[in-house]
Amino acid sequence: MKHFIWMAFDLGVRGDFEGMYEFLDTHKAKECGDSVGAFLYEYQGDLVRELTKDLKKSVEFDKRSRVYAIFPGQDGKYKGRFIVGRRKSPAWAGHGPSQGDEEDIGA
Repeated sequence: MKHFIWMAFDLGVRGDFEGMYEFLDTHKAKECGDSVGAFLYEYQGDLVRELTKDLKKSVEFDKRSRVYAIFPGQDGKYKGRFIVGRRKSPAWAGHGPSQGDEEDIGA
């Protein structure tokens, strides 16, 4: 099967960009902004498992590396998840208005 997927990556300052760029170029990925690519991915069974395995063969990841993939689920609706690393607090956390009259209650 083939499906169109988007992949965003954060490899840190010392990440294996050469390996990631080679992976993306091999899959004829289109550039979609800083550290985001989109491409058709061919797989046999489990898209996420195969993509992750394929990626780990091409790219050396460390504990700071993160890769987020957006892909079609079995119901045909697109969904996303981290296939390497995990979500962290966003840079914009705390910049929105807060309710100053909120009361904090300890447990």
